[in-house]
Amino acid sequence: MTQYIVSARKYRPDTFETLIGQDNIAQTLKNSIIRGQLAHAYLFCGPRGVGKTTTARIFAKAINCSNPSPDMEPCGECESCRSFAEGRSYCIHELDAASNNGVDDIKALMDQVRIPPQVGKYSVYIIDEVHMLSQAAFNAFLKTLEEPPAYAIFILATTEKHKILPTILSRCQTYDFNRITVDNIVRQLRNIAEKENVSIDDESLHVIANKADGAMRDALTIFDQTVAFCGTEVRYQDVLKNLNVLDYEYSFSLVDDFLAGDYRKALLTFDGILTKGFNALHFVAALSTHFRDLIVSKGGGMESLLELPESLKKKYAEQAGKCSLKFLYDALSITTACETGYRSSLNPRLHIEFALMRLCALSGALSGQAPQTREVPTAPAPQAPVQERQAGLPEQTEPSKQTEQPKQAGPAAETASPSDIAPVQPAPRRTRASRSGATVLSIKSMTEEETRNKITAQDSPAGNAEPDDDAIREKWQELAALYGKKPRLANAISSASLEITGEGAEKKVVFKVFNTAQRDWIAEKCLRELEGNFQKLTGSAIRLEVDVIEDSQIEAVPYMPSEKADFLIKKNDEVKTFVQDLGLDIR
Repeated sequence: MTQYIVSARKYRPDTFETLIGQDNIAQTLKNSIIRGQLAHAYLFCGPRGVGKTTTARIFAKAINCSNPSPDMEPCGECESCRSFAEGRSYCIHELDAASNNGVDDIKALMDQVRIPPQVGKYSVYIIDEVHMLSQAAFNAFLKTLEEPPAYAIFILATTEKHKILPTILSRCQTYDFNRITVDNIVRQLRNIAEKENVSIDDESLHVIANKADGAMRDALTIFDQTVAFCGTEVRYQDVLKNLNVLDYEYSFSLVDDFLAGDYRKALLTFDGILTKGFNALHFVAALSTHFRDLIVSKGGGMESLLELPESLKKKYAEQAGKCSLKFLYDALSITTACETGYRSSLNPRLHIEFALMRLCALSGALSGQAPQTREVPTAPAPQAPVQERQAGLPEQTEPSKQTEQPKQAGPAAETASPSDIAPVQPAPRRTRASRSGATVLSIKSMTEEETRNKITAQDSPAGNAEPDDDAIREKWQELAALYGKKPRLANAISSASLEITGEGAEKKVVFKVFNTAQRDWIAEKCLRELEGNFQKLTGSAIRLEVDVIEDSQIEAVPYMPSEKADFLIKKNDEVKTFVQDLGLDIR
């Protein structure tokens, strides 16, 4: 049985041409070799799994290769290339700075740098995870890195560039590696799948590529894991199950529920997702991503922003056609706010369920509600006069025709039907009911109208008597109590000095605070809100203004013990007598 090698090692690039997604860096390094403009120190930085160490190895092989190709690719057959491939090269050295991060390790490296290469032109030192070096090790490394021997080249690799000392950065040529795009990862995985005789569809490859988050090494690791789970016949559902990834169908189905206002189905779908063990926060994040993709699909010319297979792009375009941009913007606002407040919520599940119900309400038609229709009065039964008598209304046997229809002269009055005659005065919701029923409705409508008018008059500020100054000061303290949860504002209100001026519509309250910072903050942030709440408390349209108390109006506050004693003596004669009788020294 042959020894198994993981795909990340088996298919690791060994030439510039096979590098994935770093074409600009590969071309720059090849040009520097062709022109003989090699720097003495390079810094490769970027996310994990994007090819930093791999590029450093290819570059080291290329500059020591005896027979490079015209475009400076290592031949792989010379002694230098074969010795490196077999792990016995004496001119290419790799150091793991994560485990060799002390001053002694750097001193050993400096001693090794003095030895010239036995095979090849250059001694190349690849230091991986260089940000793990200690402060002392960095300082010991500075002089050697600045002026190494002519045959020595350092290649530093790190995922955390911000941890590198500026003095190190200034001595290196820096190359920033990019995340690998989903399309490049899918293309590479498809080639590997063909070589390994694995049958897999594009949807599954895109799921793996998205899960890898721009790292080719992670993508190959996930691919190996998927093949181990599914075998050589990889199915989309098996990939979702193995990687614990939400299917796109959940998002499409939920958006259809939101458009239909079917909150019941949306909540049941969410419950099913939780039952399967999915993370609730990841579910909301998936919804946000789905709405983002719908917005991109709805706008023309932005297809390149969708890293999805063609089949899914068409499906997104179809659903985006059903949604308005306002719906999508509002929905994305709700889901992002839900993500933000999830961790601080005491009931995270209810927090998400409420967001789902709000999404269902965006369409304007929540299903499962009884239709709200106005009751239209129907013609009363023959027993209507009896019901009227039971209700305490006088019996009307022959209402006057003059109150129901205008007087008409001539034959037209005799032939006109009741439905053709308009009432003299507009009556509320007049129907073809019997005259007695119409009278009941008229009385009821008049009663309701009077009640509404009374309530409106009570609630309106104009309907209340204007408060006097004492009432205003009392209501001012109630206003301070309203802001108990905002101590800074409540203290400023309760301790403010009030000046009440004007009468009627010109009535104004100027409240003075202790400093200009308080005044500016209240005027900018809170004044309009305070004015609205104060008008509700007083029932009067009183205007508010904020100002600063003059220094001369501020009472001196005693702080020292002697000052407090003087203050008490001046305010209380009994205290003064007590001090004099006992001969107390208050100084």
